Amino acid sequence: MNYIIEPQKRLPICDETDVFVAGGSCTGVFAAVRAARMGAKVVLVERENCLGGMATAALVNVWHSLKDTDYKNQVIAGLTAEMTERLVKSGSAMLDDNPSTAIIFDPNRLKYELDLLVKEEKIKVYLHTICADVLCDQNEIIAAIIENKDGRSAVKAKFFIDATGDGDIMKRLGATGYSGDPMQPPTPCFFMQGSLDGVDYKKIIIEHGHEFGFDDDFGWSCEVPGLNGISLRADFHVFGQDCSTAEGLTTVEMEGRRKAYAFCEVINKYAGTNLKIVSFSSLAGIRETNHYNTATKACGWDMLNGMRYDDAILNGTYRVDVHDSDGGVKFYYLDGKTVYMKGIERNYVYGNWRDEKGITSPAAKYYQIPFSVLVQKQYKNLIAAGRMLNADKMAFGALRVMVNLNQLGEAAGVAAAMAIDKNCAIYELDGKEVRKNLIKGGSAL
Repeated sequence: MNYIIEPQKRLPICDETDVFVAGGSCTGVFAAVRAARMGAKVVLVERENCLGGMATAALVNVWHSLKDTDYKNQVIAGLTAEMTERLVKSGSAMLDDNPSTAIIFDPNRLKYELDLLVKEEKIKVYLHTICADVLCDQNEIIAAIIENKDGRSAVKAKFFIDATGDGDIMKRLGATGYSGDPMQPPTPCFFMQGSLDGVDYKKIIIEHGHEFGFDDDFGWSCEVPGLNGISLRADFHVFGQDCSTAEGLTTVEMEGRRKAYAFCEVINKYAGTNLKIVSFSSLAGIRETNHYNTATKACGWDMLNGMRYDDAILNGTYRVDVHDSDGGVKFYYLDGKTVYMKGIERNYVYGNWRDEKGITSPAAKYYQIPFSVLVQKQYKNLIAAGRMLNADKMAFGALRVMVNLNQLGEAAGVAAAMAIDKNCAIYELDGKEVRKNLIKGGSAL
């Protein structure tokens, strides 16, 4: 590779703050809010034109249940529950006792509610802004380099939270990590106008999809509250691309739009429908890219067997959900059930992992992970929260969904404020104290 030398520049310091958060997904926003509520001054930067990440820019408008698997006790609360209440109050969300689609909402209203939330907490936000780099003094970060319409500048902070999803700060620092092998493929989403009632669209795609370059692929869809005749479509994957690279992400976005039009065109041609695309996501529904090493790696079997921790920072009920590189999907449930399916007709294959292992004890109603899953020991004032988490293939299949990542964001925000208050490194914090402050702040732990 050829290189050029970039001239040295004096960068203006645009802000000095307590906590700097890179990434404005709900994970990042909830980290910022938690830190702010504990008295920290917070700056948050987001590359898109809105906050919310997968839930808004990617149009993925479903959150899983906040209750245990019996749907009797609420085991998840905090900011996910707060935001759900706001969405319901505005008429922009529907609730149901369904394990995977318990909360269905309008992503546009969520954008607005998140705007209101950060303003209420006096968090300074920069949209259309990336964290391009960080400056360090040995094992301590002293400033983040950001780029936006004002050019290149620096934000000095006492503590830094990487909520970029791909772990952009971790990558800039050369932190040790790994990639999924293979990575779970992304699903670009779109809003569609028109009804498929009475249309055997699955048969049409199986018989004619190849004419439009559309695969026989697993997908899902749901309605959008308040938008009559509009549905969220997540009907396909884009395989073989790494969304943490510029080329891979570009390919996924463009191929996603092509496949969306192919989906509508093949059905319109053979069913006489008038399906139309209303809007595309501005960010593909990315499932997996990079992971970074921390003190503890989340283990799927530990989660499925209901292991409990004194320093638990997350309660989860979402099933293990692993998307293969060929379009197959494998589910593992806490009650022991396993399901494998592939293709638009799914063709279910059932099993039971508890029976296979000879487990007869009562099944867990929810799982947990410890604070140490978030704790890296290379930099004293940095924590990463999001899908870059350290987890094996099965654990990641459950933890990567938004309600779980929202909780990791809250834990990161609490830990950041505590580290500042105690003037200590992130790896010197007592996880049990982090848990106590999460509970104090409203989490159902």
